[in-house]
Amino acid sequence: MIYRVRHATTYRYTKPVDLAAQLMHLRPLSSPWQTVLHERLHLSPDTGRLVDRIDHFGNRITWLFFDTAHTEFEVVSEAMVEVRAPPVPDPEATPPWETVRDAALAGGPGAWKAAEFRFESPRVGLLPGTRDYAATSFEPGRPILSALIDLNDRMFRDFKFRAGVTTISTPIAHVLERREGVCQDFTHLMLSGLRGLGLPVRYTSGYIRTRPAPGQTRRRGSDLSHAWVGGWLGPEHGWVGLDPTNGVLVQEEHVMLAVGRDFSDISPLRGMILGGGQPTLRVGVDLEPAEADA
Repeated sequence: MIYRVRHATTYRYTKPVDLAAQLMHLRPLSSPWQTVLHERLHLSPDTGRLVDRIDHFGNRITWLFFDTAHTEFEVVSEAMVEVRAPPVPDPEATPPWETVRDAALAGGPGAWKAAEFRFESPRVGLLPGTRDYAATSFEPGRPILSALIDLNDRMFRDFKFRAGVTTISTPIAHVLERREGVCQDFTHLMLSGLRGLGLPVRYTSGYIRTRPAPGQTRRRGSDLSHAWVGGWLGPEHGWVGLDPTNGVLVQEEHVMLAVGRDFSDISPLRGMILGGGQPTLRVGVDLEPAEADA
């Protein structure tokens, strides 16, 4: 499947911004199952200096520097991305989850890169409550993918997607108690529970294809960024994507943007400004099959 992605972010300020530095995670990843066919960034004002880099996690990042005054800043990322469904092993044929845990702990070939995702991170603490919630799916000797799918399905049933009840700083414990939130909350909670069991799991940001209700047309700019869990199945099988918000494995309807320990590693825009007063933010995302433009 080939998708056209458009992600527009606009900041308006009540006072001029004199200097600004922004770190942007807005360029989709290339991987064995995802190919970036075309991409470009549009800036307004277009006087900024751009520097492209690869970060610690392998994400494609862009540094932006402004040294001219401005009261509005907009960045639009456009990309054409081909996504192929990654192969998923038979869940019952994957190794016991304890074997995967121990492999990550031991390190060595195929494991040392996954090992850093075992630990707590700025937005994902190791909580007894999340560990106990996850542990219900992880009976002794259960194959790792079977257990991960069971946890993914339970979270989809137990938690209600409800926008506006949480913020970026809402504690995971609060989400566990309320059983509601958005994709970022559910991803952080699932990471906390699985890391509490010693398993390597990573935060994945990106986009998911949405479909309008029957009889309605898509509203441009109405889609949202999405988040899901990357679970490590061991050196033989590598990573698999699990989407607890929708109760599915990640296949062809997800476009991957970046991976990290949690949202703080891969926020779409993060930086510092001098001046600006009180900012307002508007974000618009579109993800649609390329053939929709034909």
